[in-house]
Order: sequence, then C-alpha cells, then structure tokens
Amino acid sequence: MASKAFLLQRICVFAGKELDPNSDDQVNEVLRNKFNILLPQRRSMTESMQAVASDHEIIGLIIQYRTMAKN
Repeated sequence: MASKAFLLQRICVFAGKELDPNSDDQVNEVLRNKFNILLPQRRSMTESMQAVASDHEIIGLIIQYRTMAKN
C-alpha cells in the first residue's frame, strides 16, 4: 500500500497544482475544470466519487487518501 505522502504527490501531479484531497470544494473544482468529470449527487463527496471511480485514476487516489486520513 502506498504511503499517504506518496498518494498526495500523485494526486497533485494529476491535478497540476497543490490540492488538499480532504477539501470537497477543491476536489470538485479540479475534477470539473481539469478532467470534465461531473460528480453525481450523493449523501457525501466520497460516495459521489465512488460512483464514478472508474472515470479517472485521480478519483481512486483521492478515495485512498481520504481513507488513510481517517486512520
């Protein structure tokens, strides 16, 4: 399993800028503006991302990062 720092580095490389993967607003903005991914409405941001996780690798990385942040 990748370290939290490594995941953050990969997320920022995909995003092309510094990004806080725990910030719903920042994540939504990057997904929408850079990758043209519109998230479906769900109860939480994580559930929305899980619904479209296969659309781009960055989504899976953000989900992994958020899971590690809880631990």
